[in-house]
Amino acid sequence: MRKIALVLTMAAAGVLTGQPAPDDADALKRSLVALEKQSWVAWKNRDGKFFEGFLSDDHVEIGFGGVSDKKAVVAGVGSPVCVVRTYSVDRFDLKVLGPDTALLTYFADQDTTCGGNPVPSPVWVGSLYVRRGGKWWNAVYQQTQTKRKAESRP
Repeated sequence: MRKIALVLTMAAAGVLTGQPAPDDADALKRSLVALEKQSWVAWKNRDGKFFEGFLSDDHVEIGFGGVSDKKAVVAGVGSPVCVVRTYSVDRFDLKVLGPDTALLTYFADQDTTCGGNPVPSPVWVGSLYVRRGGKWWNAVYQQTQTKRKAESRP
């Protein structure tokens, strides 16, 4: 009986604070990680169309070349200017910031050139998602270069 009361209390606390129940947070993490991995496949395949349906209309991308919006990202991904030879993504962590906002962070390593210049790698990534109209959209994406052999999260 105490277990049931504890579960009900935890579920109620989640509803009151706007945070998902632990099972919901795990499901959200799996869903957002899957979306993020799809975006890397699309990046490698120069699939700008994927990014049209993945990025929010007010998307902001902060990269090594400065700040970009959705239009610039979609055009850049769809162009032949960048060549992604290999990449890996791992060490995913999710912070649920509210009922419709979540921050996915992870480690990425890639062998990519844009305009013949190597893209800085490896990086820590922050990818902010917002839920609008029942769908999760990528609203902000930022990379921060780190040392080649990163052992742990900062």
